[in-house]
Amino acid sequence: MENQGNLEAQIEALLNVEKQMRLAGDVVGTKKAACDILNICFEARAWKTLNDQIVLLSKRRGQLKQAVTAMVQQAMQYIDQTPDLDTRIELIKTLNSVSAGKIYVEIERARLIKRLAKIKEEQQLIDEAAELMQEIAVETFGAMAKTEKIAFILEQVRLCLDRKDYVRAQILSRKISPRVFDIESKEKKKAKEGDAIVEEAPADIPTLPELKRIYYELMIRYYKHNDDYLEMCRCYKAIYEIPSVKEDPGQWTPILRKICWYLALAPHDPMQSSLLNSTLEDKNLSEIPKFKSLLKQLVTMEVILWTVLWNEFEGEFNNEKNLLGGSLGEKAAEDLRQRVIEHNILVISKYYSRITLKRLADLLCLSIQEAEKHLSDMVVSKALVAKVDRPMGIVCFQVVKDSNEILNSWSMNLEKLLELVEKSCHQIHKETMVHKAALKV
Repeated sequence: MENQGNLEAQIEALLNVEKQMRLAGDVVGTKKAACDILNICFEARAWKTLNDQIVLLSKRRGQLKQAVTAMVQQAMQYIDQTPDLDTRIELIKTLNSVSAGKIYVEIERARLIKRLAKIKEEQQLIDEAAELMQEIAVETFGAMAKTEKIAFILEQVRLCLDRKDYVRAQILSRKISPRVFDIESKEKKKAKEGDAIVEEAPADIPTLPELKRIYYELMIRYYKHNDDYLEMCRCYKAIYEIPSVKEDPGQWTPILRKICWYLALAPHDPMQSSLLNSTLEDKNLSEIPKFKSLLKQLVTMEVILWTVLWNEFEGEFNNEKNLLGGSLGEKAAEDLRQRVIEHNILVISKYYSRITLKRLADLLCLSIQEAEKHLSDMVVSKALVAKVDRPMGIVCFQVVKDSNEILNSWSMNLEKLLELVEKSCHQIHKETMVHKAALKV
C-alpha cells in the first residue's frame, strides 16, 4: 500500500510538471514528463495504472502531438515485457484506442494491429485476425517504408487465403504492382524540402527479393483454388527469375519442374505457347531431361499416345507431393489427359482437311462419342475451326471461304505464277548470253 501511495504521489507530481510544460508549449519538457510517468508505472509493474495514464495523458486539453507520439512509441517497447497474455492484449488495445484516428501515429497503430492480429491467429481466431488487419489501409501511409507496406499487405492477403476469402484476397493483392519488386532501390533520392520523411523499416521486415517470393507464393495459393494453371506457371517463373534462386540448383530444380508441369497442364493459347518455347530454350532444362522431353512432345506436331506418356511420367507426377509447392491438385492427372487429347486434335487438324469420326477416334484412342465431345469443346472455346457432318460421320477442318476470299486467293496464286515465269525467263536469257559470249572467244 505504501508503494502504491508513493507511486500515486510521483505520478501526481509529474502530472503537474506535464501541465505546466504543456501550457507553456514546451514540446521537449512535455514529452519528457509524459514519458517519465509511463516509465515509473512500468518500473512499478503497475500495468493497469500504465493503461489509465496513457489514456489520461492523451486526452488532456491541448495535448501536443509530439507528446502523444513519444508516449505511444515508448509504451510499445513495454509490450514484450508484459507478465501474461491478457495484460499484453490490454496494453495493445489501450495504445490502439489512443492512436485511432490520429494521422501522426498511423504507422504505430498499423504495427499494433499487426501484433494483435498475430496473437488472435495463435489463438486460432483467423476470422478475427483477418478483420483486424483489413481495418488498416497502409498504401495511404506516406511515411511508411515501402518494404513494410508490402509486408503488411501480404499479411492481409495471407489471412484472407487462410479463411478462404478468395475475393478479398484478390482485391488486396492488386494493391501491389509486381513491377515494384524489379525496381532497384539502391540509389536513395535526396530528400527535398516539403517531402515526407520515410521511416526505416523494422529489422524483422523481409528484403524486397524475399517479399517478391512471398507475394508469388501467395498468388500460387490463390490461383490454385480454381486451377488456373497458366497463372500458376507465371508465378513460378517469376520466383525462378529471382537471382538467389537461380544461383542455387537445390532451389531452382523443383521450381523448374513445377513450371514444366503447369505448362503441360495449361490450355493451349498464345501465352502458353510463348512460355513453352522460352522454357525450352532454358539451359537449366538439360539438368532434368525427362521434363525437356515432355515439353518437346508438346511442341512437336505429332500425336502423343496417352498411355505411353503416363507410364513414363506417373512416377514423377506422384513425386511432386514431396517437393516444393506440394502435389499438383486432385484433378491434375485428368487435366493432363485432357491437354494431351487437345494437342492431338490440333495435330490432326494440321494434317487433315477432312477425316471420318471413326478414324479421328482411333487416332485419339477414344470412343466416337468422347472424340466428338472433345472436338466440340475445342470448337466452342475457339481453339480451332471444325464442322461435323454427323449423318456422314465426317469432320471438316477447312474454313468455308466466301466468294471474295476465293477470288483473292486465285489472284494471289496467279501473281505468284507470273513472277515465277518471269524469273525463269530472266534465268534462261542470262544463260543464253553467257554461252554466246563463251562461243565467240
